[in-house]
Amino acid sequence: MIRRMWDVTLTVSDLSRAIRFYREILGLSLKYEFKDYAGFDVGGVELGVKTWGGMEPPRQGEPVVNFLVDDVDKAYAELSAKGVKFTKAPEETLWGSRVALFRDLDGNTLQLTQIDWKRYFAACAGN
Repeated sequence: MIRRMWDVTLTVSDLSRAIRFYREILGLSLKYEFKDYAGFDVGGVELGVKTWGGMEPPRQGEPVVNFLVDDVDKAYAELSAKGVKFTKAPEETLWGSRVALFRDLDGNTLQLTQIDWKRYFAACAGN
């Protein structure tokens, strides 16, 4: 039935500003851009940003977009140097990773995750 995740789409207030953030700050590859939508490739899954939809707080139910990185501390330092403000500095999780949280320019929650696969599989095996 379900074959794979196709995309995650977030609402933004200014498409050009969002494209600059995701392409220039985060380094994502822009696949295409339309009048009210842009799609980025993130390892075969599309991250979409759109200008139609509700922006008024609270924005309940928006997903957390989770980006897998090799070194969360290095990514944290590089993005902080580019002006990204983090809501949570890198920290260990119970499931074998280090994560850091930040928001895009419109308040969408983004996460960087570095997984220690041995710890991850050990934690998952206990369930």
